Amino acid sequence: MKYFSQFMLLALAVAVLLGLQYQYWLGENGQFEHNKLLTQIDEQQRLNDNQVAANNLLRTDVHDLKTGLEAVEEHARLDLGLIKPNETFVQVSTAPTTHSRY
Repeated sequence: MKYFSQFMLLALAVAVLLGLQYQYWLGENGQFEHNKLLTQIDEQQRLNDNQVAANNLLRTDVHDLKTGLEAVEEHARLDLGLIKPNETFVQVSTAPTTHSRY
């Protein structure tokens, strides 16, 4: 009887230990969930950093458009095809050559 009670006590201790290990690794707020959240945080931080860089670029463009005419002219040339009088327009194709006549 003495050995049986010691065995039952040991079995209970092992069961409690296994239950705690399950909670630590696989539980609702376990280690795997924690690692998954850290990965999501890193990805969101990368996306936020990219967005901050894009916002800074837009902020710089807005400042240039408000303060100087050079930026307005540059945007008109690139986006609207502005050509001033007495300027020669040259268009260079970047398409690869697919065939030749010779």
